[in-house]
Amino acid sequence: MLSPAIPANEAERLKALRALDILDTPPEERFDRLTRMARRLFNVPIALVTLVDEDRQWFKSNMGLSVGETPRSVSFCGHAILQEDFFIIPDAREDPRFSDNPLVLGDPRIRFYAGCVLRTRDNQKIGTLCLIDHKPRTMETQDLLVLEDLTALAEQELSALKMATMDELTGLSNRRGFLSLARHSLALSERHALPMSLAFLDLDKFKPINDTFGHAEGDRALQSFAGLMKRTFRTSDLIARLGGDEFVVLLIGSNSETSGELMVRLGVAAEEASRLENRGYDISFSHGIVEFDPGRHRSIDEMLAEGDALMYQIKQKKGHAR
Repeated sequence: MLSPAIPANEAERLKALRALDILDTPPEERFDRLTRMARRLFNVPIALVTLVDEDRQWFKSNMGLSVGETPRSVSFCGHAILQEDFFIIPDAREDPRFSDNPLVLGDPRIRFYAGCVLRTRDNQKIGTLCLIDHKPRTMETQDLLVLEDLTALAEQELSALKMATMDELTGLSNRRGFLSLARHSLALSERHALPMSLAFLDLDKFKPINDTFGHAEGDRALQSFAGLMKRTFRTSDLIARLGGDEFVVLLIGSNSETSGELMVRLGVAAEEASRLENRGYDISFSHGIVEFDPGRHRSIDEMLAEGDALMYQIKQKKGHAR
């Protein structure tokens, strides 16, 4: 077995990693969303956001493994950060560097590994977004581009750690956090011809809830609706509260028809929640769905504006005020 070498700039690399103040922090949806997406796109059992510390590789996001870290001396990611971009091992059993590695001979029985280097804003290599399979496989050029895009999203999230990107009331992304992820998702969708739709949602008759029952109850209504969205949409979709009673969801891999079906499901869930909670008001919403068209939409802001306009038309037909 060949243990990974130590980079020449190890001191600066570790300083950049620790400046993020992220090691040994709890799992976060912003990173788990990316590893879930990676597992689904590549059909692999394991996807990780790995940070290479002084003597260990620690998993900020861990989809498919039962451990939170492994020694750096046996890590594949320790080798990956020595590269400029990708580190691909089609079959670890056939590679003399890894054939007798304990992670190959024992759990998780790695055969295939693909890691893309994760960098800080000052270009320090601190870890990877990586894929692991129990059987040999290869990566095509298009696969590498998708992995690169997902890694860029993870880097975006690392850069945003010190910024306010979450809505404290609902636990969803806020407008800033949504735009940060969505802009990159738009580029990924266009580059790889992935269908994608945006749904702009606005609660109906929300002002009367605040006026009649008070703002604390209005906050509970927003939290309840956010919970319904989390349970209705897929874990790889991007859900956010834009502000007030406005919400948005970016449905990656979904056309307008599929997205419409999910809106119906959300509406049924809202009706059921209103009946069960029996708080004296109903939770309902209006929405506008926009399917991404690279020839028509130059930015996520254009899709938001179009979705907002479609939603408002529906709200007017219902006779609801904005």
